[in-house]
Amino acid sequence: MSLSTSDNSHYRSSPGSKLVSQIDQLQLIAQKDRSIDVPTSVRDFVAASVADNSRRAYTADLRRFSSHGGALPSDSTAVAVYLAQHADTHSISTLRRWMASLSKAHIAAGYPDPTKMEPAKSTLRGICRNRGEAVHNAAPLLRDDIFAVLDEIGSGIRDVRDRALLLIGFAGGFRRSELVGLDVSDIVFVRRGLVINLRRSKTDQAGIGREIGIPLGKTRHCPVSALEDWLRVASIESGAVFRPVDRHSHVGAGRLSGEAVSVIVKERVAAVGIDPGRYSGHSLRAGFCTSAAQAGVSSWKIRQQTGHASDAMLARYIRSAELFDGNAAGAVL
Repeated sequence: MSLSTSDNSHYRSSPGSKLVSQIDQLQLIAQKDRSIDVPTSVRDFVAASVADNSRRAYTADLRRFSSHGGALPSDSTAVAVYLAQHADTHSISTLRRWMASLSKAHIAAGYPDPTKMEPAKSTLRGICRNRGEAVHNAAPLLRDDIFAVLDEIGSGIRDVRDRALLLIGFAGGFRRSELVGLDVSDIVFVRRGLVINLRRSKTDQAGIGREIGIPLGKTRHCPVSALEDWLRVASIESGAVFRPVDRHSHVGAGRLSGEAVSVIVKERVAAVGIDPGRYSGHSLRAGFCTSAAQAGVSSWKIRQQTGHASDAMLARYIRSAELFDGNAAGAVL
């Protein structure tokens, strides 16, 4: 059945239809209004306003909505029905992502956002309440754990790459997309370590960029030395820093994918007897945040490294780090 009360005539005649070309350029709705003539410069700027990964996610989510009878614009009831139809088959995080994609599409096209209206809002809240689903975040790969992993890594070229990737990912508190997006030109080795120019990130879609310092390590596992070793043995002088290595130890010219980072983390923790099912590429970032909080580093210094927008975003890591500090049970047992 159709999920929307909006028909095509309304879509074509709506005052907001002239803005649907934006959706087209964002690749959010592939079928809509391709005939609209928009200057190339406008198309390029609009396309650049959303990161590639986000654009692909919006595309997939909206095509799915369309395949289930959805349309743009949609009303809140249609969105609520869509959520209810999938409440038992998809995770709450997936439902939230679908809502975010629908919201972005409507706002970009100049339409009212149905996800912020009733009954869509109440429907999602009800699904969350009924399922009582806890958020399952990636387990943090803590300092002692990553040291245990590094102690078991060999000396082959893939081992050298993985050592550098794990240490730089951890020390920089990087998202996996930031880690695999690094180019040699983004890195400057200095007396006290290295400086990384992060050109773009999830919270910096405008591409303003920021600098991150990675200091020389004080332990046997130095991220700066590990990166120097990788660039040297792989003979990488320009382009992507972290690259695929085939079974013949040949280093590829392209860059690793974000998924590859997760695979590497899982393989390396499994090698030391840690359950890999709880870990992913995000475990490096989570592990840095939690380990830094355990070491007594202030939240603003952690955010300076990770780029988190607020202390609220760090709260779950800090709570995890403080679970046993002054624990009431510890005082009585």
